[in-house]
Amino acid sequence: MDYTVAATADVDPTASIGAGSKVWHLSQIREGAVLGVNCVIGRGAYVGTGVHLGDNCKLQNYALVYEPAELAAGVFIGPAAVLTNDTYPRSINPDGSLKTGEDWELVGVTIEQGASVGARAVCVAPVRIGAWATVAAGAVVVKDVPAHALVVGVPARRVGWVGQAGHPLRQDGDHWTCPATGRRYVEDQDTIKEVPES
Repeated sequence: MDYTVAATADVDPTASIGAGSKVWHLSQIREGAVLGVNCVIGRGAYVGTGVHLGDNCKLQNYALVYEPAELAAGVFIGPAAVLTNDTYPRSINPDGSLKTGEDWELVGVTIEQGASVGARAVCVAPVRIGAWATVAAGAVVVKDVPAHALVVGVPARRVGWVGQAGHPLRQDGDHWTCPATGRRYVEDQDTIKEVPES
């Protein structure tokens, strides 16, 4: 075995775990879930049926990722963050009968490369989090988040931009600059684009 699974973790035999991945205590990986290489699944985290995680993803302790979520490479999910899957949640049908899996249509959260979701944030499906975006701790995301956006609050709203290193970008005239990498970006309506090095 070229990955690590704690003895107290519950990993379904049909799940696929990539080389170098680590699944820690009390985590649950459901049927058909796919973890890329070098993923870290923290204590008590949940990965739903058929969920796909790209390479180098990190789910911190007690993060809940419900199907049919799709996480690209390098995604970070903070402690106790939740990716939902039910637009109109109910325990029972209008006739009082208990709902089953056939009684609703699952909708998922899609998170693109390198994006981060902070501790106790909630992403209400269906939403897409753009590449390298950051969802602040405690935020509630109810609409799509552009690439490189920094969103905060309830409901989440954009308050700035972040670079690939996760640092907020600094405005410098018509450009935005990453203080960690020096990369420069130009804002274009609701998105930013990296300025190619000359």
